[in-house]
Amino acid sequence: MASALETLCGQAYGAQQFDKLGAYTYSAMISLILVCIPISILWVYIDKLLMLLGQDPLVSAQAHKFSVWLIPTLFPYAILQLIVRYLLSQSLIFPMLWSSVVVLVLHVPICWALVFRLKFGIAGAALAIGISYTLNVVLLVVYLYRSKACEKTRAMRLKDVFSSIKEFHCFAIPSAVMICLEWWSYEIVVLLSGLLPNTQLETSVLSICLTIDNFHYLIPYSFGVAASTRVSNELGAGNPEAAKMALFAVSTLGALEVIIASAILFCSRSVLGYAFSDEKKVVNYVKDMTPLLCFTIFVDTIQTILSGVARGSGWQGIGAYINLGSYYLVGIPMAIVLGFVCHLKGKGLWSGLTIGIVTQCILLTLVTCLTNWQKQASKARERMFKEELLDEER
Repeated sequence: MASALETLCGQAYGAQQFDKLGAYTYSAMISLILVCIPISILWVYIDKLLMLLGQDPLVSAQAHKFSVWLIPTLFPYAILQLIVRYLLSQSLIFPMLWSSVVVLVLHVPICWALVFRLKFGIAGAALAIGISYTLNVVLLVVYLYRSKACEKTRAMRLKDVFSSIKEFHCFAIPSAVMICLEWWSYEIVVLLSGLLPNTQLETSVLSICLTIDNFHYLIPYSFGVAASTRVSNELGAGNPEAAKMALFAVSTLGALEVIIASAILFCSRSVLGYAFSDEKKVVNYVKDMTPLLCFTIFVDTIQTILSGVARGSGWQGIGAYINLGSYYLVGIPMAIVLGFVCHLKGKGLWSGLTIGIVTQCILLTLVTCLTNWQKQASKARERMFKEELLDEER
């Protein structure tokens, strides 16, 4: 839901409607804090839900323990995501960089102390995450209220905040659907692996593949965020050609990065599994999965950048439909067929997911190529100057 600010704050900053950035951000904070409440309730009963889905009771119990201790993290995490989008829309990158470095340096010893020294185990890991997110929020809030760079954009009128909630939700709901449909598909594949024979091996290897993919995902995601920021700023400023140029520049950088990353991953396939396990079966299985994982990472990078362009342009609704069709009409059904019917097990599940990503990538590419950038710029300007136009009509 926080991704809605990539459209609203980015276009408002490009249009130099600085007061709107504060209104959008505060309205988003109210909305997301309320959303955290039902999620917290769901996490309290997550073990029962997982067992209802046929998962191992011991694994479900550990997931429940971790989730309950993670509930206090939800609220600072929601605020952090909004502050990050607020700062990104203004290209204020270095405050976030330095706060993240400070938090990371502190997170490692805090996590070690809670998990091993105080012997909190998995609960300590969840608690360490919460402490780190809270500290990150505190550092960024201090910067936000002391920095002259945010002086114009942090202003707030209570009337504007409440009137912006509806506009925020118009983008937040399709943004959430677009992103969640994609992310949940990965989790569904891991859950499906729990229904395969030799559950521990299959689940372990697919979890490792997911971890590697997520670890790399942060790089193309940062490119996607850069694309979202530049595209939204330029559309808000009424510069469609500059928006197209930003898309081309980010796509080139993304292509170079994913080629290097895939090559490194493929060359290290024989030892990659040892980063997660010393069991020979797991290491060999990861080695067999690595070529497929490299291809997944390649197409995932393309779609991640194009998804960033979608958020910056404001066509999250189209992106939601694309993700629904790609993953739930193509990807997940293919994963079930290949994994269970064709007896390819974990490799089949991951192959089906990859087919879904390829479908998503093709559809996003088509939509991006067919986008009328001049029209998108006009829509952005209308959105940002709607109140002024209404005043003129009166």
